[in-house]
Amino acid sequence: MGQPVLSVRGLRKSFGDKVVVKDVSFDVCPGEIFGVLGPNGAGKTTAIRMIMGVMMPDQGEVNFRLNGKTGLLDKTKLGYLPEERGLYDNVKVIQTLIYLGELKGVSTAEAKKRALEWLEVMNLVEYAESKLEKLSKGMQQKIQFIASVLHRPDLVLLDEPFSGLDPINQDLFKELIRKLQGEGITILLSAHQMSVVEELCNRIFLIDKGEEILYGTVQGIKDDYHQYSVNLSFTQGEALHQFLTLLPEVKSLHITSEKADFRISSSFDLNDFINQLTSYCHLERVVIQKPPLHEIFVNTVRERGMKNV
Repeated sequence: MGQPVLSVRGLRKSFGDKVVVKDVSFDVCPGEIFGVLGPNGAGKTTAIRMIMGVMMPDQGEVNFRLNGKTGLLDKTKLGYLPEERGLYDNVKVIQTLIYLGELKGVSTAEAKKRALEWLEVMNLVEYAESKLEKLSKGMQQKIQFIASVLHRPDLVLLDEPFSGLDPINQDLFKELIRKLQGEGITILLSAHQMSVVEELCNRIFLIDKGEEILYGTVQGIKDDYHQYSVNLSFTQGEALHQFLTLLPEVKSLHITSEKADFRISSSFDLNDFINQLTSYCHLERVVIQKPPLHEIFVNTVRERGMKNV
């Protein structure tokens, strides 16, 4: 993947007696979509603010490699969509975008050209001369997104970009994020909607209570997880309920007269297990896969908590 575009080492931040970020370390590689995921209050935004230099860490280092140079942040090479929106309500949309583009070194004429192109993509051209206060929250979110990428940065940090968006606009943002990646832009995406981000990210860093929970590729994290999700459709399964109930490897069993959903240890011999099932029912459909990322995260947090009790 080449040298990291962003390298974070040992970030730590406290507010009073509360440690909000605890020794967080990760790398973001060129051209990838890297997700920092976790529930609200997990420490994601605090980590992003330290990376951006908005907030100083108590400990740790943040290094960028943008435009072939290693060191501190070059804001002309970086785009940032903050969790709290920071646009000027009483200024026209087009003026706002031109001004923010100029701050990142884009000429007035070029900033206007790019702004209008992006407004076309977002179906907002008719609002170019409207003041931001007249736009809905979803529309304002789109303007903030445009502002973060108008100067064509090498790295974009998107903090909760899907917040407040309806499903249609969530899909639009996902499409645009993939488009940016296709153009060679590296993206760090902070969010709590794991099902949405799971579709996008090459690698992820899962955080809870300021600490690393899981770190790696989505598929790698799933492959390493110790359970499979099993979904069965069957007939003639009168004895199946008792069979599954008595197996210690089966967890979270939900069964009806025709369907069953449960979890089973990944150390279990699946071929042998399926052969056993045929003795207790007539199988019509079997789906065995690793659980969704959200479930893996929740269970991992729960298991860590039980170990620390």
